[in-house]
Amino acid sequence: MKAVLFSFLAATVWAQTPTALLSNVEVNQLCQRSRQLMEAGGVAVPDLARAAAPVIENVKQACIQIQLRPNAGQPTYVFMMNVRAYLALADAVPKPFPFPEAARLQFAELRDGSTRLDSHFRALLESKESQIQDGDRDNLARFGDANHKLPAPLPSKPRVVFLGDSITDLWRLNEYFPDRDFVNRGISGQITGQMLGRMKADVLDLHPSAVVILGGTNDLARDIPLTAIEDDYVMLAELATAAKIKVVFASLLPVSDAHTDVNPSYERTKTRPPVYIKALNEWLERYCGQHGYTFLNYFPALADAQGQFGAELSDDGLHPNSKGYRLMAPLAQQAVDKALGVAPVPAAVSTVVKPKKGNPAPAK
Repeated sequence: MKAVLFSFLAATVWAQTPTALLSNVEVNQLCQRSRQLMEAGGVAVPDLARAAAPVIENVKQACIQIQLRPNAGQPTYVFMMNVRAYLALADAVPKPFPFPEAARLQFAELRDGSTRLDSHFRALLESKESQIQDGDRDNLARFGDANHKLPAPLPSKPRVVFLGDSITDLWRLNEYFPDRDFVNRGISGQITGQMLGRMKADVLDLHPSAVVILGGTNDLARDIPLTAIEDDYVMLAELATAAKIKVVFASLLPVSDAHTDVNPSYERTKTRPPVYIKALNEWLERYCGQHGYTFLNYFPALADAQGQFGAELSDDGLHPNSKGYRLMAPLAQQAVDKALGVAPVPAAVSTVVKPKKGNPAPAK
């Protein structure tokens, strides 16, 4: 009865999906349910449990990779092919007679899930192909209107563009720097190569006095070589320098696995190895020192004793929360002021009125 009910609910959810492409939540649910059904099949058919053990393990590992890398083609393909292999084994091994009705329904549900997975995979391939063929690979349209409407910078208030990915995109600069002309040009999910493609439209054409560049974490997640990321850094800096724009390079932020209890996809250190983050930050610091750029080092302020993103400063192990941004804000302002040659604002001086001679001090 439970199997029938689940089949009905699953069919209802899938029927409501507007396209063949499943959402990340639906793919993860399909992964989990497929594993359950494959393991249950081995109870009804003992020979199948022995024969399909490696296949079930392959599905388990593919599902983990799908959680870590949503919409990734390779683990989705592995998942799909191993479900097909399991069903082929299920057809080949002898079954007990009479065959339990519950088991028959479970196998039928798994076949329906396999068909749905096949449609999802084909839609995923079409989506990837569409992205490759997209005429706006770097998403220049995102800030097209905003750039057109942005007034010229005032001589009394130097403009600074923050160029980056989601860590910049999610930062409400106007709330943290209300009196500064800080312009946010972050786009979630972008790699440094895409930022390079946006450099003219989203930075140079806005005529800022300085640019704060924060990127690279998505490059690591896509297995882009460190040398390629460094080459993009160099090109970004040289374009800004040629336009007489001061360069501030921000360090990559730490990552953390502290929130995997909330969502398994928040296991960040596998896709963004801390050793690579450390290597890029060290390279950036050296490069800035060699070329007179300003290095904005967020890492020490955000990392815990183990070198991971402080659990209280991020809710997903990758992006700062409000506490994290509050720690980053003064560091960013100091780095920008340094790059622009602005004298730092002195700390507030306490004004204590000293009593005149002969008069008793006021009671505290």
